[in-house]
Amino acid sequence: MAEAKEEQIWEALKGVRFPGMSRDIVSFGFVRAVAVEGATAHVALEVATRDQAAVATLRAESERAVAAVPGVERVVVDLKASTPPSREESAQQAIARNPELIPEVAAVIAVASGKGGVGKSTVAANLAIALARVGRRVGLLDVDIYGPSVPTMLGIHDRPVVVGGKIRPFERYGVKAMSLGFILDDDTPVIWRGPMVMRAIEQMLGDVDWGALDVMVLDLPPGTGDAQLTVTQKIAVSGAVIVTTPQDVALIDARKGLQMFRKVDVPVLGIVENMSTFVCPHCGTETHVFRHGGGERTARELGVPFLGGIPLDPAIAEGGDSGRPIVVEDPDGPHGAAFARVAEAVLEALAVTARE
Repeated sequence: MAEAKEEQIWEALKGVRFPGMSRDIVSFGFVRAVAVEGATAHVALEVATRDQAAVATLRAESERAVAAVPGVERVVVDLKASTPPSREESAQQAIARNPELIPEVAAVIAVASGKGGVGKSTVAANLAIALARVGRRVGLLDVDIYGPSVPTMLGIHDRPVVVGGKIRPFERYGVKAMSLGFILDDDTPVIWRGPMVMRAIEQMLGDVDWGALDVMVLDLPPGTGDAQLTVTQKIAVSGAVIVTTPQDVALIDARKGLQMFRKVDVPVLGIVENMSTFVCPHCGTETHVFRHGGGERTARELGVPFLGGIPLDPAIAEGGDSGRPIVVEDPDGPHGAAFARVAEAVLEALAVTARE
């Protein structure tokens, strides 16, 4: 009998769902390592949950799936289960870190990238709208001080008003939005040092009347600079979403961004691969313009969920330029559906990090 290969074990584990969730344990990043020694398959799993029944089920389902792989006669599952803080403990920690800026915001998601040009703002805007479409109260804060994109993405070109000493955010497509781009002229460059950037971000958090929100999506600037550190120091960030494209040069920087969040104790919810593939609208031929699968491979190597791939298509870019993102323009089309799946994956990843 031929010896099983590690790739076969990974594929088998993609059929195992975390109890109560719709996605598999590989995409969630629960599988840390796989190895094959003769007829024995070794699987290392790591989860954070208070549900011991789920731990037992996860172990049994993993053993069953791997045992069905041809050439496997013995399965060894090393499962480490840690206890996450309760929701009450998480709330107390958030209040202790920042009792005033955004007290009515339940969860904060930072959308980030290691480098520019990967479509991070496009992902942030469409993700926010997709979350609103499934009934969440959503805010979108453009933290990209030097290159704000949210005004263009949402088609908002007015000035905000102040009511009762608070700036009133704009609301478009079911999302409350704020950006420095609403205040500055389009052609005005932002030439600020670190302290001014930090103060601007603090004001857009605390001086804006956000009200009660289920989720606030932060569109962070690319890289790992003052804006990222300010956000993680001033508020409790529930999790980060890393946006990349499939080619190696983007993935290298995505890894740096991911490691930054780990260093400041922000959970990484997963990786989104933008411009994943291109399907010709005329002949239907699929072309991997920027290679393919790099985001999923990197997620697996770093032990974080792969949240999904977004195709490369002119309609997505046109939607952002016109102020009608693809989730608004064609929500039931393949590209709108791709963002909807990413939104679902993000909510599931949030649920896992806060699971009791």
